[in-house]
Amino acid sequence: MESKRLPSKHSNDNREKRVKRKEILEKKKAIDECIKSASADKDPLASFPPFRSYNRNGLSVHLKAQCGDKLSLAIKQYIMSLLKDNMEEPYGSDWPTEEKVKRREMVIPEARYIFVHETPNECSYRTEREQTYTNCIEDKGHIVGFVHYRFTLEEEIPVLYVYELQLEPRVQAKGLGKFLMQLIELVAHKNRMGAVMLTVQKANSLAMNFYLNKLRYVIAAVSPSRVDPLIGVEKRYEILCKTFDHEAKAILEIGDIAQK
Repeated sequence: MESKRLPSKHSNDNREKRVKRKEILEKKKAIDECIKSASADKDPLASFPPFRSYNRNGLSVHLKAQCGDKLSLAIKQYIMSLLKDNMEEPYGSDWPTEEKVKRREMVIPEARYIFVHETPNECSYRTEREQTYTNCIEDKGHIVGFVHYRFTLEEEIPVLYVYELQLEPRVQAKGLGKFLMQLIELVAHKNRMGAVMLTVQKANSLAMNFYLNKLRYVIAAVSPSRVDPLIGVEKRYEILCKTFDHEAKAILEIGDIAQK
């Protein structure tokens, strides 16, 4: 009677490796498709009609979405002017270098924007910047701020990364920043992102308080101060996050690389 040959341990190991490799490739493909699908949505506001306008605390504004490679020259100039006024001080001596980086980041095809337009005829006062750079879009109202974000990967987790949230000083402290971040989090949820992430300069104490205390973001496991406290002391920024699922929380908040 012929005996059956049992599979060897080596054979089992190879089979397990093939299965594991297949699972990893399938997961990577699913994540890539998720980011591609999210980036293809040119009007995220269509899914959230209540967020098309904000009428509170003396403000009357409406929001418009746009892609980075579709920005007019006037809007590019407005963005860099507002960035300089708001961020030159927090960046300190690093600003000249960062300004060049931001100028490049501003227009890449993956960049997504939500612009805040003041409702026409609602404002009797406009800054010189608003009058100089946004007259070309008078029918939509002057721009008083914007959010720049992208869908990307962080530690193999799909995330919505907020590159900029900038508002004219005269429309700050009126709930508009919180309103915009609520929208961003909804967009992230809808597109099955694991988290919203952003970078904040330590010197920008108002922004740090806004995100950590008011919006309940946390310092991410990938932030320099958590990766290596000695190096973190030398860095001028923190990376913050708010996670939406267990895997993202384990990797981006707790720093459990075993979950990857």
